[in-house]
Amino acid sequence: MKSKEIRNLSSEQIMAKVVDTREELMKLRFQVVTGQLTDTSRLRTLRRDIARMETILAQTQKAAK
Repeated sequence: MKSKEIRNLSSEQIMAKVVDTREELMKLRFQVVTGQLTDTSRLRTLRRDIARMETILAQTQKAAK
């Protein structure tokens, strides 16, 4: 997910996306352990997306204060 797309979302929507992405990351980690996941680059992408969303969320909350 691009930064521009995230910035267009509300804080509640960003937090919901973070929760969904964390759940997807957890499922992919289980797939790695069981040997079902072939595209391991998806793990890195999800971790970066979570970090990007949390950073933008923190920036918007800081700017609101």
